[in-house]
Amino acid sequence: MKILVPLKRVADPDNANKVKVAGTKLETTGLEWKPNPFDEYAVETALRLTENGAATKQRQGEVVVVSFGPKEVEATLRAALATGADRAIRVDVTDDKLDGDLVARALKAIVEKEKPDLVLCGKQAVDGDSNQVGQLIAEYLGWPQATFAGSIKSEGAPGKETALVVHREVDGGTINLKVTLPAVVSVDLRIVAPTSVKSVYTADGFKYPDGVRFAALMAIMAAKKKPLVEEKIETLAADTALKIEYLGFELPAARKAGVKVKDVAELVTRLKSEAKVL
Repeated sequence: MKILVPLKRVADPDNANKVKVAGTKLETTGLEWKPNPFDEYAVETALRLTENGAATKQRQGEVVVVSFGPKEVEATLRAALATGADRAIRVDVTDDKLDGDLVARALKAIVEKEKPDLVLCGKQAVDGDSNQVGQLIAEYLGWPQATFAGSIKSEGAPGKETALVVHREVDGGTINLKVTLPAVVSVDLRIVAPTSVKSVYTADGFKYPDGVRFAALMAIMAAKKKPLVEEKIETLAADTALKIEYLGFELPAARKAGVKVKDVAELVTRLKSEAKVL
């Protein structure tokens, strides 16, 4: 199986309080960049689907990671290569020249060139939280899709997988879907639980360590020699005009300090007269 994984770098969400508002832009200078967590889960899922869990160094397929951004994004791609991905593609463009629709249209062009069996992405990016790209690319490709996958099982003969059974979360519960390949799947955080991904190569009952894998030093060094090519956004999308424009940003109003009350009666009075929630 050949899997294409879109991978976005984001400002470290643990330091979101350090983001500054600068008119129509968000100032992220000085923040550490890291892979979008949900995209990291997608990379881990792709690796599990293309290997025997008991012999992870023998890739039974191909995992290609793609990211949009300036030259610095290559560090994020190399990190994915170090964990086991085979090839990487960087689309040269700055973040302010992108929106979800343009990314999806450019990815469509890459898919048509690469011809993967599966596009596997995180359910959303933790910076914009728009949750659009997976659904958009499925629509543009005309492929079946399953979103918010919590577990995945591949079906078919080894090397000739034909479908995926996806356990996904919906309002009020969960649902099982079977999608024929090629398809688009977006993953949620539960996908990296020990038994959430089952490939046709891995024995029943096998359990992975919880979470995503980390690259050993030897793998990090070897990743420097793996193929990483550059594409231009203009060659992938004839129309690079953005459909979404941010007109401005402003910080939320500062919260007032809390007050102490001497008893429940005073609390109820304040909730009625001041907070007006009763």
